[in-house]
Amino acid sequence: MNATKIRSEINQRLQQLSLASLLKGLRRTVKNLVLPLTGIVIFLFIWQVAASNIITSLGQFPGPSDVWQQSKTLVAEHHQERQKADAFYTRQEVRNAKRLAKNPDADIKIRAYTGKATYFDQIFTSLYTVIFGFLVASFIAIPLGIMCGLSENAYRAINPIIQTFKPVSPLAWLPLVTMVVSALYVSDDPMFEKAFLTSGFTVALCCLWPTVVNTIVGVASINRDLIDVSRVLRLSWPVYIKTIVIPSAIPLIFTGLRLSLATGWMVLIAAEMLAQNPGLGKFIWDEFQNGSSSSLGRIMVAVVTIGIIGFILDQLMLALQKRVSWDKQAILR
Repeated sequence: MNATKIRSEINQRLQQLSLASLLKGLRRTVKNLVLPLTGIVIFLFIWQVAASNIITSLGQFPGPSDVWQQSKTLVAEHHQERQKADAFYTRQEVRNAKRLAKNPDADIKIRAYTGKATYFDQIFTSLYTVIFGFLVASFIAIPLGIMCGLSENAYRAINPIIQTFKPVSPLAWLPLVTMVVSALYVSDDPMFEKAFLTSGFTVALCCLWPTVVNTIVGVASINRDLIDVSRVLRLSWPVYIKTIVIPSAIPLIFTGLRLSLATGWMVLIAAEMLAQNPGLGKFIWDEFQNGSSSSLGRIMVAVVTIGIIGFILDQLMLALQKRVSWDKQAILR
């Protein structure tokens, strides 16, 4: 009887545990999947209702269905352009092969396809431009922030400069950067296009400040006990920075990096639009100037794309922070 009773209690406990785990998994699914999907559906419904009541000079304001149709059109245009490029290179190879068959010493020239950039080409251009500017800014901002956080004298010397230039609009930097790049970057065979450098350095100038400020705060707020331990152990400055400063300041450093990346992405679109540099900003401006019946829908596709890419970039930074942070139990959002 005792053995039967024990087995019965074990079975009851197992059933309770399985039910509890099932309920826990259901709650997790609702939290991570159902709630976001509900929010998206409500947003799309409100968007569709509002768009159906807005008439512009170019026609009906695009709703979700119009944006979906235009996105498919942009994908089709991309494939068509790639087919044209493939056909161009095929014709070029056939032509060069015929010339070599007639004359093995013939001077063969390989020309690049010069068709118009597709929507996905513009996305790629904007992405590597913002990554370039972000990396340039990070390599400057993090060491500068660490120096100012460790040294009060350095902080007092540099803080006025930071506070002066931090609120400057990126559109104010753009003409200055354009003139400097044009004056200094002179080459018969340039590695980078001037338009790329102009947009990249404009992004870098605006990405500096959030990372610098947050790094300073992170370094300056290191636990005093850790500082005392480092003094007792007589750690050298490189070891102190590597083992105490950076791990302690990682959360705020990444907060600054995430803010900088978001700022850089916004700045880049505005810079491309104003300076007519290649990228999503130029795509939006060209569609606005085009003024066709499909322009609003195509602009809205770009707006949604910019938002989605910004979200993905932030999530990538969050995943990187989780990977390098020493506190794996910290809640990051």
